[in-house]
Amino acid sequence: MSTLPNCPQCDSTYTYEDQAMLVCPECGHEWSKDTPEQSESPIKDSNGNPLEDGDTVTVIKDLKIKGSSQVVKVGTKVKNIRLVDGDHDIDCKIPGIGAMKLKSEFVKKV
Repeated sequence: MSTLPNCPQCDSTYTYEDQAMLVCPECGHEWSKDTPEQSESPIKDSNGNPLEDGDTVTVIKDLKIKGSSQVVKVGTKVKNIRLVDGDHDIDCKIPGIGAMKLKSEFVKKV
């Protein structure tokens, strides 16, 4: 029995083969087993440092929150970030505000 690679999207170990493709049953991602894994372009902070899931970052600019009168102040430390695809790169919880999505260009890695 050969060992199959983990899913490149969700890192699930339950991948299986379906003809020439590998499939993840947890997230539904399919990829070819013939092509080498492509390294995704890393998400970088305002200083060019690569960010990873679980990092701690600091906000470098006052950020107004849409639909609210609250502001995320400069220097706010955000722990345990999660990187996502889309317009906003970071999902996080900001103390005193709650769940937020941030752009990586407005944070720096601590």
